[in-house]
Amino acid sequence: MALEIEKTGKTVEEAQSAALAELGVDPKLVTFVTLEEPTKGFFGMFGKPAKIRAAVREFTPVEKAEQFLKDIFNAMKLDVSIEITEQEDGHVFSLIGENLGILIGKHGQTLDSLQYLSNLTANRGLVDEKVRIIIDIENYRTRREETLRRLALRLADKVRRTGERIVLEPMNRHERKIIHMALQDNYKISTYSSGDEPYRKVVIELKRGRGGRGGYRRDRNAGERSERPSYRRGGYGEGYNVNSTSSYAETAGSETDNFEVPVTEGTAINDNKD
Repeated sequence: MALEIEKTGKTVEEAQSAALAELGVDPKLVTFVTLEEPTKGFFGMFGKPAKIRAAVREFTPVEKAEQFLKDIFNAMKLDVSIEITEQEDGHVFSLIGENLGILIGKHGQTLDSLQYLSNLTANRGLVDEKVRIIIDIENYRTRREETLRRLALRLADKVRRTGERIVLEPMNRHERKIIHMALQDNYKISTYSSGDEPYRKVVIELKRGRGGRGGYRRDRNAGERSERPSYRRGGYGEGYNVNSTSSYAETAGSETDNFEVPVTEGTAINDNKD
């Protein structure tokens, strides 16, 4: 049910302004009905004020997400404008303002959280035809994708040279997919995802034998989604300890990119390409 309120004022415009101030929503979402025109009365006395009814129409999913973000920015006292464009993969919310790094966060984690909550808000109550909200700041996501692709190529070269697999630190599903796609045509390299959300990681290793990811095989005793190292000829070898290599961090792109993707080492658990 749409929210409705009635307001009075010396003029219709004054009554409308009072209604907007109380509702606290975008004026384009409000419809007005004039119930009574103002009257001056006799000799300017006993006049009646204008009376209007203001109704807030139901928000569309995209408008829900927009209002949700505006409320957050107001609470944070941030001056942020939102430009919305519709693309094939969803509605892109471009945030414009000064010093918005706080909304990006480390490795884009804050931006991803805002996007996640905005999608929850937009799709609340929807069963079919859900919408997808993508939040971006100064083309951060495009630059991040380019950084991840460069990182994937550099790490693949390191795996090829050293023969040791590399396990990246946890990434969201979208970023894991970027790594997989960047290396999918490399006939010497195999990638897969390991672990459970939100700690799921990308593993990069050499392809070994016809089985694709030689060096690993299903462990039937450990469950459907687990695997253990295979020490057959051509694998890591009996003396190889997958946890023995030192951890390090790879920084992709130029120094001005400021996109650091840490890399760690660990035993793979789940074998899926997402």
